Amino acid sequence: MKITIDGIACEAQKGEMLLQIARRNNIFIPTLCHSDALPGLGSCRLCVVEVTDRGRSNVVASCIYPVKSEIEVFTHSDKIKSIRKNLLMLLYARAPEDETINRLRKEYGVPDNIKFSGNTEEHCILCGLCVKACEELGSSAISTVNRGVTKKVSTPYDEPSAQCIGCGSCAYVCPTDAIKLEESGGIRTIWNKAFRLVRCEKCGKPFTTEEQLEYNRKKLGADCGEVLCQSCKKAVTGEKFRDIYERTT
Repeated sequence: MKITIDGIACEAQKGEMLLQIARRNNIFIPTLCHSDALPGLGSCRLCVVEVTDRGRSNVVASCIYPVKSEIEVFTHSDKIKSIRKNLLMLLYARAPEDETINRLRKEYGVPDNIKFSGNTEEHCILCGLCVKACEELGSSAISTVNRGVTKKVSTPYDEPSAQCIGCGSCAYVCPTDAIKLEESGGIRTIWNKAFRLVRCEKCGKPFTTEEQLEYNRKKLGADCGEVLCQSCKKAVTGEKFRDIYERTT
């Protein structure tokens, strides 16, 4: 099936998300809440595009819009740029000092002096990626709490969570670096909780928490073998493949 995005003919599979098709064809659509590992949120709405299907035009969030027929898509029409500008104005009002939001709002012409004012210490845009990452991991240590202007992401009662394993997945997926993860002296601190870091048995680098290792052991139902950081795992795997290749050639 063929669809047209900004005048470019693109191959598409039925049910494939529009954002995925655009990215495969090097067509840029801005996003904040999207992650290929955690698809389906559609909360920031920055990826909105204009879709024309059988003569009817609709504005849709491209990250959660499955293509079902041959359509024409406009990613940067005047209508879409106006919508994104309004969205960025609201995000800027919430997190006025955030570097990511400021870069985008300048790109779309949002002025410095808007009517609303937010907390200069705030960086969270409530996209929900961190909460979903924690849920997918199986910890569910954080969630959105409160409502309206007091809504935020937090642990229960803002206390250190017994479910948190200190993996940092929430911080790694955050688009605005709103979640603070600090490491010093072999200790990782996140969500008001301190975790002792375990060192890689090969290079000696501290890289994961005792709680995360225990979680992995329980999830796999067996001993994980050598405790290796990602770099050393790749090196060891490469050596194994090299040995196999040399033995078979």
